Amino acid sequence: MALKPNSKVEVKYTKLFINNDWYNSASGKTFPVINPTTGDKICEVQEGDKADVDKAVAAAREAFKNGSVWRTMDASERGRILNKFASLIERDVEYLANLNTLENGKPFKDSVGDVMFAVNTLKYYAGCADKIHGKTIPADGNSFSYTRVEPVGVCGLIIPWNFPLLLISNKVGPAIAAGNTIVLKPAEQTPLTAIYVASLVLEAGFPPGVINIIPGYGPTAGGALTAHLDVDKVSFTGSTEVGKLIQQAAGKSNTKRVTLEMGGKSPLVVCSDADLDEAVQIAHDALFFNQGECCCAGSRTFVQEEIYDAFVAKSKELAVKRIVGDPFDEKTMQGPQIDDEQFDKILSLIESGKKEGAKLQCGGARHGSKGYFVQPTVFSDVKDNMRIAKEEIFGPVQQIFKFKTLEEAIERSNATEYGLAAGILTKDINKAILYSQQVRAGTIWVNCFFAGSVQVPFGGYKMSGQGREFGTDALKEYCEIKTVTIKIPQKNS
Repeated sequence: MALKPNSKVEVKYTKLFINNDWYNSASGKTFPVINPTTGDKICEVQEGDKADVDKAVAAAREAFKNGSVWRTMDASERGRILNKFASLIERDVEYLANLNTLENGKPFKDSVGDVMFAVNTLKYYAGCADKIHGKTIPADGNSFSYTRVEPVGVCGLIIPWNFPLLLISNKVGPAIAAGNTIVLKPAEQTPLTAIYVASLVLEAGFPPGVINIIPGYGPTAGGALTAHLDVDKVSFTGSTEVGKLIQQAAGKSNTKRVTLEMGGKSPLVVCSDADLDEAVQIAHDALFFNQGECCCAGSRTFVQEEIYDAFVAKSKELAVKRIVGDPFDEKTMQGPQIDDEQFDKILSLIESGKKEGAKLQCGGARHGSKGYFVQPTVFSDVKDNMRIAKEEIFGPVQQIFKFKTLEEAIERSNATEYGLAAGILTKDINKAILYSQQVRAGTIWVNCFFAGSVQVPFGGYKMSGQGREFGTDALKEYCEIKTVTIKIPQKNS
């Protein structure tokens, strides 16, 4: 059965979810959720802050106590509940995709893709739950040593707005598989999918306190979570600026563990031997996917001088054809930006590109008169010292640079404070290997971009973050390793 977009989707839940129950905020405050397509208010949601975070953390701490239902549950049973949770999300894919498009603005078909990626991620970690184990060690001396792999404890998970449900799954999945308890704060722009998912937590059969969801603002709810003395770990996806604040709060409180997946200014190098039409399409998708609101977007397109002019012309042609509009229209390729703040930031950076001498090939302005739509924009003749070359735009603005040699492209690829991802398009395997070895980024894509899957670790170098999401590497982020050494008797007593 084909899934149907529905712009009139009903919002079913707007409260805090603590200890398997629904609550109004302690302060009585609410905050509005805005539809980025129209700029109109969708609904009011309960605004969690420190008092609510304290309550949620206490519930999570109680659920993590020795002897609790959760701590004594077989690992295989944890996996079964997580798998049921994934199946419930899959059952409700149409509703969740519509809700996601309503609050986020991404095209409906992309929201469906996000939901199904989340389902596959949770099912993957459900299968991992009873396969997390230690090892025996041939230690020197008269002893026997082994390791136990144990959950970290109470985990604070802070989710951004660009992939609301997908990024819930890649944190909740490994955290739950490892046996932790959770307090999750969704982005204030997109809390509705997370709150609905809380209803599925109940239906899946998680014990009280294992998963708690507190919508609210970063400085209040997020700040309380990162500074809390009873939170053992924080996992954050978002801006580098906020990531730095989280590190500081973790250090000032209880030196809690921190996983950070932050900003990027990822290079995509197009060599002259690449197939031109294919390269133009890959570079287009690498930048414009998800309205450009993607931390690992290929936002610095380096093109070798022999094919530069042809590449620019074809890139302009492709951008002009991009369909921008109502994300519930199945023909739409690009929806609105998330909110007025992001919209204004993008337009400001576009203006800086014009003023600093980049050549505007197309776009460069608002699309329409309602909502937060930006025209697909292409700049050529971009120089490395321009603002649009250095700052993360997080919008549909492609910047095309010219280079001569691969060595130059490698040096310029590395000339950034970020290191989340990078890509190279070439038919020469030697160029691909050299680039992959010498560019400092957590992910290198060769002859592709965004070729990610749940089995493959993802994370950054430098100011793009620390730690890894996805794959079995993500499980390590939510585990402690305990060493046990036993003295071996040498004779019978």
